[in-house]
Amino acid sequence: MTSENSTPIRVLIADDHPMMREGIASVLLAQGGIEIVASASNGEEAIAHFARHRPDVSLIDLQMPVKDGLEAIIGIRALQPEARIIVLTTYSGDARVVAALKAGASSYLLKDVPGEELAATVRRAYNGASVLAAVARREVEGHYPADKLSVRELDVLRLAANGNSNRIIGEALSISEPTVKSHMSAILVKLGASDRTHAVTLAHKRGYIIL
Repeated sequence: MTSENSTPIRVLIADDHPMMREGIASVLLAQGGIEIVASASNGEEAIAHFARHRPDVSLIDLQMPVKDGLEAIIGIRALQPEARIIVLTTYSGDARVVAALKAGASSYLLKDVPGEELAATVRRAYNGASVLAAVARREVEGHYPADKLSVRELDVLRLAANGNSNRIIGEALSISEPTVKSHMSAILVKLGASDRTHAVTLAHKRGYIIL
């Protein structure tokens, strides 16, 4: 089954790795009923190709240069609010999943998904359905939103991840050192971390920060 009028589903692929784009295209074409209308290596190209080709479904990676996947999703949805977007990424962190869905993605898959499942998700997205990878769904259900980090806590955590002391973090954010300590304590509690190094590790795993 392709689309209601039996014409191929037109797909845009956005990924910064050429071999990954080629592999995704080959897998989808082998399943039949799908046509690749454009290929982008970064988020900016993805938005431009979407504007030009208006694909039925867009496959977007999150980690891309120039503009990342989230920016691409936002840009595409600004052009066409009902755009069908599937995130296809190596990252399963719950913060990334939630951010992508809030930005307008309808589905979230990991790159190790079998070809048949990927094609099936494209067809389901075309028909307005959503698909969330099991591992991503478990992480979201298990963590979000009870322990969501605030914007300020994320600022503190990113600076801590770079090895900065509380004093330097405070100076960078124009807040006092005791306030930095307070934010860090809240971060440890929310993430269930034993110390700041553990917090950085957990935050990276869950998608709050990128190391």
